[in-house]
Amino acid sequence: MRNRRLSTQILVSQLTILVATVLVGFALFAHEERGHLDRQYRDRALAIAWTVAGIPTIREAMEYGDSANAVQSTAERIRANSGAAYIVVIDMNRVRHSHPNPALIGQQIEEPLAVLDGKGHTGVDPGSLGPSANGKAPIYGPSGNLVGEVSAGILERDVDTALAHERPVFALYFGIALALGILAAYLLARRLKRTTFGLELHEFATLLQEREAMLHGIREGVLGVDEAGRVTVVNDEARRLLGLHTIALGRPLAELLPAGRLRDVLTGTLGGPDETVLTDEYCLVVNRMPVCLQGRRLGAVVTVRDRTELVGVLRELDSVRGLTDALRAQQHEFANRIHTLAGLIELGDQAQALAFITELSARQDTDARSIRERIGNPLVAALLLAKQAVAAERGVTLELTAESVLGEAPDRSRVLLTVLGNLLDNAIDAGRAVQLDLVEDPAGGITVRVSDDGPGIAPDAAARVFQDGYTTKQPRGPLRRGLGLALVQRVVTQAGGTVRVRPGPGAQFTVLLPPAEVTVG
Repeated sequence: MRNRRLSTQILVSQLTILVATVLVGFALFAHEERGHLDRQYRDRALAIAWTVAGIPTIREAMEYGDSANAVQSTAERIRANSGAAYIVVIDMNRVRHSHPNPALIGQQIEEPLAVLDGKGHTGVDPGSLGPSANGKAPIYGPSGNLVGEVSAGILERDVDTALAHERPVFALYFGIALALGILAAYLLARRLKRTTFGLELHEFATLLQEREAMLHGIREGVLGVDEAGRVTVVNDEARRLLGLHTIALGRPLAELLPAGRLRDVLTGTLGGPDETVLTDEYCLVVNRMPVCLQGRRLGAVVTVRDRTELVGVLRELDSVRGLTDALRAQQHEFANRIHTLAGLIELGDQAQALAFITELSARQDTDARSIRERIGNPLVAALLLAKQAVAAERGVTLELTAESVLGEAPDRSRVLLTVLGNLLDNAIDAGRAVQLDLVEDPAGGITVRVSDDGPGIAPDAAARVFQDGYTTKQPRGPLRRGLGLALVQRVVTQAGGTVRVRPGPGAQFTVLLPPAEVTVG
């Protein structure tokens, strides 16, 4: 059995169970039918006894005497006509007045009379002729007195003969049922073979072991769903990245994840390879592929990769590249100024050279001092100086409004750097003039407003600009577009603040951060 194919094992097992069930059923049915025949023949014997007990000749002879031997002749005639094995008429002294064996007439029976209660009785009588289905009825004389008993019996071998005549019919029925069961078992085995793609039991075990080793051995999240969207496979990495801390197997994704872009990508509502999705903790790259096997759709497999650190590094690299370009431009500008200064010295115009140096130094000090006097946080001030250099290199004017003022705000440096960095980058890319309004009110709340003179945000796109993956820019290197504003909204929301966009020509983004004591993130 161990070396047989799975379909053969299933077929043999089903046939064994089916044959055993049919045989047991046949035996039980034959036993029940034998009991039914026994009851039927006992009732028949009782009916014969009641018939004999009601014959007037028998009644008169038993009460007034049987001078003409009428009881024996009448009982034997009825016995021959009814097919009974014996009809015995007994008086109140337990003396036989009729019997198939005349030698027993006039002798007493051993057992007491059973009809003293005036009722009929049935049972199995061992009897002198052999075991029989027996019926006993009381005899009442013409005067109404109980005068005797009629005992009629049908031999058990007659019951066996009747049962033997019925057994071929029963065997035929059970044979047909067995043949149909064998056919059904064969068809079921073939269907199971197709359903399991012809795989054997040891192959199932090997596949299961390989699947478990693969799922929990890889560093990517793997999620399998069926055609109905229910989770069928999930590994530990997928649970961690997607936050599936509850029992996920067998449950629809719509119940496990809140409404949003992540659920839309996982369920296939939003299609496309390597979709980037932002959650509260991670930047994920999600790839959903449908699964088909032998032309049948089985669902889909979703891979989830954590790209949080990589995206952060790429964005920092992009910022460094922008600063590098700005420094390169400043290097050229500085070289031009050195050449000018060298020319003045070579011409011997020392006074003009000194005035030129003083003017350049005053201009640089003025720009840095203007930002540092109004921006108390050194990290934010350094970021604004760097963004001014980037903007100047690209021919864009970045102006910090006169109303701008910010204290140290050390606990919100991370939020401000993310917000300002992304909003200023977008504004510098979009327009030629950028204005930043950065105000901290006396209560500790901070308002950040970045405006540009670019084409702005279309009214129908205002609700989508904060979705991760939405962008109108062309790709630049490996950096994924469409994450900046989504990051802004995420960090602002975690900090308990709000972010708004004004549609129309010239985009304007306004961020409101609450005082530090109500900050959430």
